[in-house]
Amino acid sequence: MSYSLPGKTFYDELPNPVTANITQWSAVRSDVNVSFASDNVRYPKEQVPLVSSDEWATMAWKGEKIHTQILVWTKKDIPAGKYTGSVTVNAGEEFVLRISLDVAVHILPSSSEWKFDLDLWQNPDPVAKVHGVELWSDEHYRLMRPYYEMLAGAGQKSITAFIIDQPWGPDIIYHRNPTFIKWSRKKDGSWSYDYTVFDKYVEFVMSCGIDQRINCYSMITWDLNFIYFDEAKGDTVSVFAKPGSQAYNELWEPMISNFTNHLKSKGWFEKTTIAMDERDMEGMIAVMALLKRVDTEWKTALAGGYHREIAMDIYDYCIIIHDKFDEDILEARRAAGLPTTFYTACGERRPNAFTFSPPAENVWIGWYAAAEGFTGYLRWAYNNWTEDVLRDTRYKTWPAGDCYQIYPGPRTSIRFEKLIEGIQDFEKIRILRDKFSSGGDIVKLDELNIVLSNFTQENLENIPAAEIVKKGKEFINRF
Repeated sequence: MSYSLPGKTFYDELPNPVTANITQWSAVRSDVNVSFASDNVRYPKEQVPLVSSDEWATMAWKGEKIHTQILVWTKKDIPAGKYTGSVTVNAGEEFVLRISLDVAVHILPSSSEWKFDLDLWQNPDPVAKVHGVELWSDEHYRLMRPYYEMLAGAGQKSITAFIIDQPWGPDIIYHRNPTFIKWSRKKDGSWSYDYTVFDKYVEFVMSCGIDQRINCYSMITWDLNFIYFDEAKGDTVSVFAKPGSQAYNELWEPMISNFTNHLKSKGWFEKTTIAMDERDMEGMIAVMALLKRVDTEWKTALAGGYHREIAMDIYDYCIIIHDKFDEDILEARRAAGLPTTFYTACGERRPNAFTFSPPAENVWIGWYAAAEGFTGYLRWAYNNWTEDVLRDTRYKTWPAGDCYQIYPGPRTSIRFEKLIEGIQDFEKIRILRDKFSSGGDIVKLDELNIVLSNFTQENLENIPAAEIVKKGKEFINRF
């Protein structure tokens, strides 16, 4: 039986398929064991408690959020120095755990000022379904706010907006990806587009602190079927159209023309992209050609493989981690201020953010971004919850935990908090690198680059992420 806040929820855990070692457990001397443990390790459920550690000590910058299962948030105006405290656990008897925090002189900016480009895709539908409220109702928006504010606190930059129903096709997740724009084909063959939901949703997410980009999914669905309401038939229909075909252009050009005017009227055009997920170069070229015919200032986003031929034509380019930007392209994109990120998905054994992944791998993500010159990281998804969300994170063929990083409530997770830890480390590296560069401290800059050179996928195959991250933190904690 497990207990969880918020909601004061009791729920039965699923049985452990691994048999516990009764002999080892019989040697445990107490019914209750209270100790600090590493949040970089995913401990097997059947593991016998380790030797107790009743003190937790670490170093932090001012303004930094530290996750110990107990969140420690250091204020920006706190004097540097060592601070101590304790945590008392009542479990029949009292257990006291000690905390020692060494606050550095450096100040970590607020998450809204972080340069790291985080993009965890959001979906409003699961929030409505799990909480049992009507989609787009006032209560739905009220319930969504803490989820989106929590994501904004992690430094999220982009709004995930669905401009066509089911942009990934049916059955890709347990819940739906509903369109924010109602498409209607009238009896005379003309089109109308209702932006009521789109406008309200975008304004809502911006009010939560996520306001730098609006990434619109998508002009290329995974099954190339596009859903709209047909007034002549009085029903929703689906049409198959390949990018670049006459049918495709006739479907999308009127919509993009109308959408362009609407975005400009709202003052959102400059921050909006048409986004594609893992689509081929041929499709991307067809989409970009259509967009440029409507307005040459249109931007696109792609999370997918690397295509040098179009690498400077895509505004927000996120490549799968096992691909590499050519160095000249990477430098050109950075010089142009283009979002240039990487992602992990269901196919990467490590690093990843599955429920069975070592939590330190999510910290490693931030260091890898700094080492490779990326501006950030993308992952699907923030909250595409499964049917039995608190107990079973699997969905069809996706690895456990692939569909979401946080839980209903909202409840955070160790992996989500460790991702934030890695992002904070990215910001520390950026600040120290700027300090060393502006001060002409070539020796320290070289030392930093040597430390970062250890953050490679090859090393991660042989060295645990926790060990690599520990050495990196030891270096930046010297300053």
